[in-house]
Amino acid sequence: MLNESKILETINMITQEHLDIRTVTMGISLHSCIESDMKKCCGKIYDKITKKAENLVAVGENIEKELGIPIINKRISVTPISVIAAAAAGDDENFDCTPFAETLQKAADTCGVNFIGGFSALVQKGFSVSDKALINSIPSALAATQNVCSSVNVASTKAGINMNAVAMMGKTVKKLAYLTRENDSIGCAKLVVFANVPEDNPFMAGAFHGSGEGECMINVGVSGPGVVKKALEKCDGDLAEVAETIKKTAFKITRMGQLVATLASDKLGVPFGIVDLSLAPTPAIGDSVAHILEEMGLESCGSCGTTAALALLNDAVKKGGVMASSHVGGLSGAFSPVSEDAGMIAAAKSGALTIEKLEAMTAVCSVGLDMIAVPGDTPEEVIAALIADEAAIGVVNSKTTAVRVIPAYGKTVGDTVSFGGLLGEAPVMRISPFSPIKFISRGGRIPAPIQSLKN
Repeated sequence: MLNESKILETINMITQEHLDIRTVTMGISLHSCIESDMKKCCGKIYDKITKKAENLVAVGENIEKELGIPIINKRISVTPISVIAAAAAGDDENFDCTPFAETLQKAADTCGVNFIGGFSALVQKGFSVSDKALINSIPSALAATQNVCSSVNVASTKAGINMNAVAMMGKTVKKLAYLTRENDSIGCAKLVVFANVPEDNPFMAGAFHGSGEGECMINVGVSGPGVVKKALEKCDGDLAEVAETIKKTAFKITRMGQLVATLASDKLGVPFGIVDLSLAPTPAIGDSVAHILEEMGLESCGSCGTTAALALLNDAVKKGGVMASSHVGGLSGAFSPVSEDAGMIAAAKSGALTIEKLEAMTAVCSVGLDMIAVPGDTPEEVIAALIADEAAIGVVNSKTTAVRVIPAYGKTVGDTVSFGGLLGEAPVMRISPFSPIKFISRGGRIPAPIQSLKN
């Protein structure tokens, strides 16, 4: 049973240490909306989402007032649209799925949510016709909408890496960057390419409602890098004591998330799914994962020792969090999105943090190369190879990894892209100029690693 007095002990952390609930996300199954007539299908999608989520924002706001806990975003995730669009697409892989994205945007506007995710496809082993149609539609769909997010899973430990999909995503990212070039290629901030994608992730841009999920679920994402840093400021012990301090702090943060999730579930009459333990930073000073690593004793995030410090942080967060909630899922760890973390931004600008170091860090933390800005003239094959590298880390280590990269059209190393809000800003980082074009053009599938044979 939840002890609310224990949860409310953390309220004093809110104003000074940026403690918040990052998101309450409602996952909605759209399987009942499938129609061969796209117009009818879109009508059903709109009706179902707006009916299920009509009270989501109001309930979130009421919980904020009741508990005094900020809930930064209210979001919706839906069944991957490539599945829902299959009947309408038929045998036409050039079928335009953009109207589905426009329907999601319309539903998001009606419900008043911050983001809606699920313009997605799962292609780790191969493509259906509608998968190709959806991926082909991503640039136009995300350029035409504001709050719709997209994800594509190109690899898994069980299936290996679909290199044809990886190459396709390199082209997709580049085209999307061009179509949204007037706003620092912001469309790419709404697209993430995964390996081992979780089906219950409440965080954008990767959220979708997996086929193994219920008809409708509530998933909550917690956050509190500032709280963890503040706790470490009082810790003078060795690294074992540092880990213990983080565990205890993560426990408190997660208990608060569990309370909010339970209240939201009860008030909405929707089953509770999971709490995602991830420490999600913001561009605000004092709300940074990088600053936690520096509090452990690093001169700057990106220095030697950063990967080890991040491994300690990620593990301690998980150990503390799993004791605090009966259902943990999503990504659950420490995020390292460059543009969304004040400390990461500063480290990247100073040169302490490079793409190569970030890639090493992704072997031990949640997600992957997230919100990385690179020169706009970066070839699509280089983008694809970056995705392949990150997918390989996920596949071999049986963990989720992802790439959310922004080839900033018209910009080069040293320039800055700025998106505002939680998306923040990022310096354009150097990426290796040496070509992987022959490797990417081979296509096919990188076989699953031997550790996939666990049956």
